[in-house]
Amino acid sequence: MSYSLLFLLALQFCLGSGSRTTLTSAHSLELTTPPTSPQATAAWLPPGGNSWAEGGTVSQPLSNFTGSVDSHGTCQCSVSLPDTAFPADRVERLEYTAHILSQKFEREFSKVKEYVQLISVYEKKLLNLTVRVEVMEKDSISYTELDFELIKLEVKEIQKLVLQLKKNFVGSTDIIDMLEVEIRNMTLVVEKLESLDQNNVLSIRRQILALKTKLKECEASKSGLVPATPPPPAPGSCSHGGVVNISAPSVIQLNWLGFSYKYGAWGRDYSPQHPERTLYWVAPLNTDARALEYYRLYDSLDNLLIYSHFRNYQIRYGQGGGTVAFNNNLYVNWYNGGNIAKINLTTNVVDVNRPLPLAAYNNRFSYANVNWQDIDLAVDEQALWAIYATEASTGNIVISKLNDTTLEVISTWVTKQYKPSVSNAFMVCGVLYATRTLNTKTEEIFYYYDTNTEREGNLAIRMRKMQERIQSINYHPFDQKLYVYNDGYLLNYDLVFLQTPRQPV
Repeated sequence: MSYSLLFLLALQFCLGSGSRTTLTSAHSLELTTPPTSPQATAAWLPPGGNSWAEGGTVSQPLSNFTGSVDSHGTCQCSVSLPDTAFPADRVERLEYTAHILSQKFEREFSKVKEYVQLISVYEKKLLNLTVRVEVMEKDSISYTELDFELIKLEVKEIQKLVLQLKKNFVGSTDIIDMLEVEIRNMTLVVEKLESLDQNNVLSIRRQILALKTKLKECEASKSGLVPATPPPPAPGSCSHGGVVNISAPSVIQLNWLGFSYKYGAWGRDYSPQHPERTLYWVAPLNTDARALEYYRLYDSLDNLLIYSHFRNYQIRYGQGGGTVAFNNNLYVNWYNGGNIAKINLTTNVVDVNRPLPLAAYNNRFSYANVNWQDIDLAVDEQALWAIYATEASTGNIVISKLNDTTLEVISTWVTKQYKPSVSNAFMVCGVLYATRTLNTKTEEIFYYYDTNTEREGNLAIRMRKMQERIQSINYHPFDQKLYVYNDGYLLNYDLVFLQTPRQPV
């Protein structure tokens, strides 16, 4: 029997004329009826039920309800119903929770829409970058350093977005992790392309040659009759009056290790028996600006320009940028001491390790703005040289001619020039030339000392540079060029000599 039918039966049993109904609890229904007469009341008795006596109480059960008359003659009926009360409090809590979840969902959904828009924008950028990198890989168009920097900036922006997504995105991040890996791979590709930018270097060299040609034509057009330029001295010859001028720098290449390796040296090996030999060496120092650990050899300038067909070597005992190559040997200052080491360029084996007598070392008297170059080795048409200072010279430059086989000192000269006030130095035909810094773009060859005549003096030869600091200068007698390591860049200069030889004292 359903609960509604029980309820109606209870009403039929208890209600009569003028009946009153009261709700006694959440689980029972109480019906109170004043009786009119015993006869009327008895008419409502169910079959098999008991009669109600005057002044007494009679209970008549019917299924799950009962009826009775109290001492006041009031008829009461109670019906027990199951717990069917509506849980309004739980509904309210559910509505509140649903509202909070809805607000959170809206916020998260707005973030997702924002990220989707950003991803679509950067997806286009990635596609654009991909196309550009593919063109750079395949095409012969030359790209400048600025092009690479712009690509790097765009890749960094995309990488920042992915990191932001990875930080804020809740749940599975497999796709974002894949994006991060792809962007890292793209960064490596761009760096590799930059290091292998062959066409850019060759194009710059062609442009420089074209500009030099135009400049010569322009100078020739200014005067009707241009006197013939005197020929330079023969390669390896000292039949001239010394250095009187220097050309503008030619940017050959950035050292193969990159921008961070600002200190070091480079040059061309000189052999009097084979002066035409084209063995180039590059020896950047570690980022501590002190230790020489790696150097690289190229058999030609073209190979150096495109970083190809090279030989890498590792040593653990070089110090400073005073390195030089002579007769297929590399000469370096031994690490943390005053020794000079001779390294065979074919075997990378130290053949000789010998102290330079009385030489100061470990930044005692290094060059201005350049550390760990207390002992600077140099080569010219005549010999292997060491440029250094001693305690006895109170920091003034000392020049020693060395035996390139045994590293013994043959002759020594003491100058009046204080070494820490000099930015660098080189030797040409037994003459020391010292430089100093004028500003961030200009050096000056301001001092010379001639070991042939023991005469010294001042010069004023301006020398342009590409970066702020000159780290090392090496002279090559055959091509009569200076090889300059300029804050990581490899430069060379053509020297101009006085045609009339200097008169001896």
